[in-house]
Amino acid sequence: MDTIDQHIQKDVEILNDPTTSSQSRRHTQEELAALESYKINHPEDTHDPTTLELYCDANPDALECRIYED
Repeated sequence: MDTIDQHIQKDVEILNDPTTSSQSRRHTQEELAALESYKINHPEDTHDPTTLELYCDANPDALECRIYED
């Protein structure tokens, strides 16, 4: 995906598809919630965030998300 809005739209389409499996539906719902939260926290940013960016947005104190500036 090129933008976060495209990714959100694709997830909504997946959730609206009645043939989507329950496992895929659960994953997509979690991903959609993370994308919407990221979009709220970064309104000026339109790129499609990576999984790590979504994780760090939700868990800024996690070891994986630390940024060291020298």
